Amino acid sequence: MKKSRFSEAQILGILRQQDQGQTVTQICREHSISEATFYGWKNKFGGMSTSELQRLKHLEDENRRLKQLYAELSLENQVIKRLSE
Repeated sequence: MKKSRFSEAQILGILRQQDQGQTVTQICREHSISEATFYGWKNKFGGMSTSELQRLKHLEDENRRLKQLYAELSLENQVIKRLSE
C-alpha cells in the first residue's frame, strides 16, 4: 500500500479544520488533496483524538505481530506432522 505523505496526526489536524468552519473545498486546495481523500480520511479517522489514534496504531501492530506468530507456529506444526508420518 502506498504510504501517505501526511502522518496520522497531520490528518487529524486537517480534519479539525472543518470543525473550525473552513469548507472542504478550501481545505482540499490548501493541502493539495482531493475531496475523496478528505472524506476517506473522515470515515477512517473522524471523531478520533490523538491518544485514540495512538492506541489504534498500537492495537494494529500487536494484531499484525500475533497473526505473524500464528502463521509461523501453524507452518511449524504442519512440518512436524509431515515428518512424523
